[in-house]
Amino acid sequence: MNETQIDWSSLPFGYLKTDINVRCRFSNGQWGPIEETDSEFINLHMAATSLHYGQEAFEGLKAFRGKDGKIRIFRLEENARRIIESAKGLLMEPIPVELFCEMCKRAVLANERFIPPYGTGASLYIRPLEIGTSAQVGVKASADYLFLVFVTPVGPYFKEGFRPTKICITRKYDRVAPKGTGRFKVGGNYAASIKAGAEAHALGYSAVLFLDPKEKKYLDECGPANFFAIKDGKYITPASESILPSITNKTFMQIARDMGLEVEERHIPIEELETVSEAAACGTAAVASPISEIDDLDTGKKYIIAPDGQPGPITTELYNRLRAIQLGEAPDPHGWNTIL
Repeated sequence: MNETQIDWSSLPFGYLKTDINVRCRFSNGQWGPIEETDSEFINLHMAATSLHYGQEAFEGLKAFRGKDGKIRIFRLEENARRIIESAKGLLMEPIPVELFCEMCKRAVLANERFIPPYGTGASLYIRPLEIGTSAQVGVKASADYLFLVFVTPVGPYFKEGFRPTKICITRKYDRVAPKGTGRFKVGGNYAASIKAGAEAHALGYSAVLFLDPKEKKYLDECGPANFFAIKDGKYITPASESILPSITNKTFMQIARDMGLEVEERHIPIEELETVSEAAACGTAAVASPISEIDDLDTGKKYIIAPDGQPGPITTELYNRLRAIQLGEAPDPHGWNTIL
């Protein structure tokens, strides 16, 4: 597709073909040269470990066209460090930070014409992916890996944009197991959430607020995102070894501190939802998605967070400050942007 045919302001959050993706293979104990290709396909052996034993990890980050016309990739090194942790968790070959960053930069620059213009609300989503490629039928780690990076222009993750939505709690499903892969960004975690998410959507909810998989007492992930709330002027967010450490959540926590808010990472009992004044899901894709109401499908309890249906003032300020840094509208005191 020619970029002139794209309605940037109406982009969905989905895949749109771009020009080039960037690849690198690990074999014989070392990473090979970086390659660029216009092919959207992978030639993969049918016995590859990624297909049978789930040896795959991925990342999600964004590039923006700033107010000054410059291209900014947000928190590039932080994503590089997180995929290393995911790789270690699945006994995959960790990708060197320098290689990760170089490949992301090359993928963005090779597809520069697909970076949405400033002011459209859209961005260029960057998807790094590592998969085990060795052919084997025994359960063990692959010896060979493919790491690739592709990009696609996207609009908001939730079609409502920055508007409060209803979410639900269910004990019918767990996203991950206690001490499992929840803290790693791997496909199995998302596969385990699809059915619960589909049932929630059918009931009119935007996402499922999962509970901790061990005791079902505390708040866990919010669909594909982290959860945070505002209570008594504090930013509170669940602490758990089964939650993916969201880079957006980490960023919001720092911005909250910059705003003078106290930040608490801790167990949040379900009952505490009665005392919060604001709540949202946060992640790279959604940035921040305010929550108006949380319905417990098992008990019938409804937690009304935003009775007026409007985003809370602190959530709005956090969102606006983060977006301003990403778009070059405000200073970047913590050095989160990589400018190309």
